[in-house]
Amino acid sequence: MPGLPGRPGLPATPPSPLSPHGRRRVAVVGVALSDCGKVDGPTPYALHAQAARRALADSGLDRSVVDGLASAGLGTLAPVEVAEYLGLRPTWVDSTSVGGSTWEVMAAHAADAIASGAANAVLLVYGSTARADIKARRRTSNLSFGARGPLQFEVPYGHTLIAKYAMAARRHMHAYGTTLEQLASVAVQARANAATNPDAMFREPLTVDEVLSSDMIADPFTKLHCCIRSDGGCAVLLAAEEYVADTAKAPVWVLGTGTSVSHTTMSEWEDFTVSPAAVSGRIAFERAGLRPSDVDVAELYDAFTYMTLVTLEDLGFCAKGEGGAFVEKGRLLRDGELPVNTDGGGLSACHPGMRGLFLLVEAVRQLRGEAGEGQVRKRGGRLPEVAVASGTGGWFCSSGTVILGRG
Repeated sequence: MPGLPGRPGLPATPPSPLSPHGRRRVAVVGVALSDCGKVDGPTPYALHAQAARRALADSGLDRSVVDGLASAGLGTLAPVEVAEYLGLRPTWVDSTSVGGSTWEVMAAHAADAIASGAANAVLLVYGSTARADIKARRRTSNLSFGARGPLQFEVPYGHTLIAKYAMAARRHMHAYGTTLEQLASVAVQARANAATNPDAMFREPLTVDEVLSSDMIADPFTKLHCCIRSDGGCAVLLAAEEYVADTAKAPVWVLGTGTSVSHTTMSEWEDFTVSPAAVSGRIAFERAGLRPSDVDVAELYDAFTYMTLVTLEDLGFCAKGEGGAFVEKGRLLRDGELPVNTDGGGLSACHPGMRGLFLLVEAVRQLRGEAGEGQVRKRGGRLPEVAVASGTGGWFCSSGTVILGRG
């Protein structure tokens, strides 16, 4: 097994004593992508290992400090199988699986564990060959999450996964006058941001007309309203404050987190125009002691254009029903009023299944000033100081929001 650099076995030191205030500060100290886009050779396990090695190298820390592992979506006993493949023996694990928001929820759990002294350093890692598997006919596309439990009452009526998002978008259009052109502008701006990202799968310019005229998938979503299917993985290493002095780069601090779940059956969703980000975002901002106006960069889950729009509303960047007007003015561009999905997002950069961890990687890179041509700059050329990463799971069933900062 490839494993990770350094020695295997238990962590070198036990969790440190708590501060007089009872909690330690937590920082993101390492981030990395595996190979992404079209990756036909490696297995998902290999992408996990590649991303983990690169994140550890990015942190400058030895793998012996890692005593926590968070992983989901791979193997029968995740994260046990992933830990074994990586050659780790963690004493703290998390395998919470709530769809696309999994990684923000896991980051919240990991930050709490480190802050309380239950762990020192937690590795979040993900890898998927979703595109390659379909190409090689090892699997087929998922139309739904299954027909067991409460879902059995919806499946007979043809409620595919994408249809549920499409229904929610139509409701927003009916209630607030949101237009197809406004939704399409989200995809156009994501593509413009992807143009400066050498790792993005699609970089050529896109127009609103091209989005609207692409193949219909689920009314009102055409193909270009929907995320791409790619391969890839990434990893994020969080550590307690006492490790920061030994890291290779300046820390990015976890300022606040929030999680929330809403529904699984559409009949139990009170309002199709409100996502659980309305709750997770409020909690995260309250814990961080910040407001949406303090945010310089936003990395939001965008499996469909409507997700970006409604998450902007629910996080408080604009009022409910004003998302259409907010996104159509170019505000989401790298040099816009609120740069969103600065790497191109799931609509243009990569989307290998559960994209939430990629949001954290891009947020950290922006705060560090490592985004190259895609780097966001504030007035006077200053780096952004606060970023939000907000993941969405299922069909707006769950949400996790993480506020990060350089201070």
